Amino acid sequence: MLNLISWNVNGLRACMTKGFMDFFSSQDFDIFNIQETKMQREQAAFDFADRSEHWNSALKKGYSGTASFSKKEPLGVSYGFGIEEHDNEGRVINLEYDKFYIVNCYTPNSKAELLRLDYRMVWEDAFREHVNSLNKKKPVIICGDLNVAHKEIDLKNPKTNMQSAGFTDKERNKMTQLLESGFVDSFRHLYPDALNAYTWWSYIGRARQRNAGWRIDYFIVSESLKDVIKEALIYDKVFGSDHCPVGLIIDI
Repeated sequence: MLNLISWNVNGLRACMTKGFMDFFSSQDFDIFNIQETKMQREQAAFDFADRSEHWNSALKKGYSGTASFSKKEPLGVSYGFGIEEHDNEGRVINLEYDKFYIVNCYTPNSKAELLRLDYRMVWEDAFREHVNSLNKKKPVIICGDLNVAHKEIDLKNPKTNMQSAGFTDKERNKMTQLLESGFVDSFRHLYPDALNAYTWWSYIGRARQRNAGWRIDYFIVSESLKDVIKEALIYDKVFGSDHCPVGLIIDI
């Protein structure tokens, strides 16, 4: 049984001052993935005990970035998906194990006024091609902040956000294409009708206190794994970021 966790920490150094290690240390996880580290590893003397560490930091300091921590050293590790224009922001870590790949992903945000939407569309196609190429070899578990609420049920106020980054038709359609290419949203597989299940809340307007949020953090698995999903978790009582952690327990 694998216990997996993913969390957009919105700056690891800041999150460290808000209880990150309390949660990290309390969980009996196999692999813990984080997004938006906003740092290079050498910028802080953090101690993750005996965990295997893999970092993919953006070239731009204080921006984006991913990291993965695991009990068991992977068979192989790669970063990004081999396309220079997409691989400078530290957004993807690929860990290979005996029976699966895990892909830790921080999808680009389309930004205010959708300034980066066109780039996001190109990135989405490249990412889908990447995970499908892995899926031909062995099952894939994708996790992270995918920066999209797929369905209206996945955010509190869908009607007023139709043109907001993360809920445009174009972004939602790319998520549909990803799933239709051979993947399953683990949370919706188990809880298709669950309401008020969110993973991100704006810092504006007491959104978290009101639970006016969005579900944009995911564990997405190959269709071949859907019947061994045991639990999909949203740790919405864990603070320290504008996102909360999400988890997956899977029998693999």
